[in-house]
Amino acid sequence: MGDPTSPQWPELTFEAWRDTRATLHLWTQVVGKIRLQLTPWLNHSWHVALYVTSKGLTTSAMPHGSRSFEIEFDFNLQVLDITVSDGNARRLPLRPQSVADFYASLMAALGELRVPVTIKEGPCEIQGATPFSRDETHAVYDADQARRFWLALVQVDRVLKQFRTGFLGKCSPVHFFWGSFDLTVTRFSGRRAPRFPGTAPGLAPAVMQEAYSHEESSAGFWPGGNGIDYPAFYSYAYPAPAGFRDAVVQPTAAFFSEALGEFLLSYEAVRTAADPDATLLAFLQSTYEAAARAAAWDRAALECPRGVAGVPRDTPP
Repeated sequence: MGDPTSPQWPELTFEAWRDTRATLHLWTQVVGKIRLQLTPWLNHSWHVALYVTSKGLTTSAMPHGSRSFEIEFDFNLQVLDITVSDGNARRLPLRPQSVADFYASLMAALGELRVPVTIKEGPCEIQGATPFSRDETHAVYDADQARRFWLALVQVDRVLKQFRTGFLGKCSPVHFFWGSFDLTVTRFSGRRAPRFPGTAPGLAPAVMQEAYSHEESSAGFWPGGNGIDYPAFYSYAYPAPAGFRDAVVQPTAAFFSEALGEFLLSYEAVRTAADPDATLLAFLQSTYEAAARAAAWDRAALECPRGVAGVPRDTPP
């Protein structure tokens, strides 16, 4: 066995997993929309996100009347588990199947468990997407590629959570947004932002405006897509302050994408680095600092040393 303190960053090639990615993206949207339907609105749409687990991705517990239930993708056993607080459960196989079949099976299982949910079938943030119940096109599912993706998320989730501990101000959880299909964490300066002018397919303008209601620095991981044909880490600021795009950041493989308006660093550059954790942390920290400096954040009030497991933070008198 290898050294358990040395995390393994799996190879993840966009070409190899492109079709599985497209199918899994839509499956996560079906599950994510169930959480959207059942949970009260939380600032910046944080109530809709999924979370990385030791098995895969989960909704966490969702209320349904006096009971609650959870849906979890298990990429080790290649199943979708539905567990209800009354002790009932269903397990559905993750296998090559259309989005329509996945949707039908999941909705039938929820009905059998007496936790029926009705969702809007239109996918979010995908131009020209077909409603779930009619999508027979996306049906490719390679279990190995899906598991590689999850194993990458496990490592990224761990490093993003470490990075998150170095901030005292308002900060999002580390969470997975099924609309944009990315794992992300967002820091906030505490100041309001100008009204967000952008739009996204399947999302009401009010959703986007509320999501970007406050000045932020956001970073995360895309497994390919969203304008880039390779898995990559990203970091952006909203609103983008003057000088941000010209900042010198780390590592040297990172660059500012004019097309996307954000800094990018390929997953491969991190995976193959002598110290992947340190390489990713350097990217996260340097791009955040670029945003905070350019926008004149109150860094003394917002920042702190990164946390250490089991060691309480030393608070000055």
